[in-house]
Amino acid sequence: MSFLSILFIAVGLGMDAFAVAIGAGISIRNLSFGPVFRLSFHFGFFQFLMPIVGWMAGRTVADYIVHYDHWIAFLLLAVIGGKMIRDSLQDGDDIIARTDPTKGLNLIMLSIATSIDALAVGLSLAFLSVEILYPSIVIGVVACIMTIIGMIFGEGLGKIAGQGVGILGGVILIGIGIKILIEHLAVFQ
Repeated sequence: MSFLSILFIAVGLGMDAFAVAIGAGISIRNLSFGPVFRLSFHFGFFQFLMPIVGWMAGRTVADYIVHYDHWIAFLLLAVIGGKMIRDSLQDGDDIIARTDPTKGLNLIMLSIATSIDALAVGLSLAFLSVEILYPSIVIGVVACIMTIIGMIFGEGLGKIAGQGVGILGGVILIGIGIKILIEHLAVFQ
């Protein structure tokens, strides 16, 4: 498999991470190295790891996952997006601390939600008898870079949007979840 093919796959997989990173960048006031590192590292790591897991799982697990992966991604993104919206509608200075998507369970849930498609790619590459380490590294690095860019873009957008950025970030996450759900449901009909 050529580098260009792998790069196109990586960019395609990284689009959800990029969009979620925009939402995260919007919701965090005074974006600093810590949140950017946490989100980009985790998104990159999960995007690296999931193709390997999918590749190793083989056909047996694919039959089960393909019917539910989109629902899992939708649910995770909707829950986190809904929490961001709810918290943004409340008053108080601790809202940002409660809605920071780069910490705790939110970080893990977002990492899984944005990398489930990479699991399917790993399964596909196994069926094509493609070695998985090199593509996984490229996929992880591209996701990491796209996450950094998305967070920086989101921060700028958040400064323009002013009050209500948490609502916008939550709506973006829910929208991504709906997009994933619609795309997968359309494929299987």
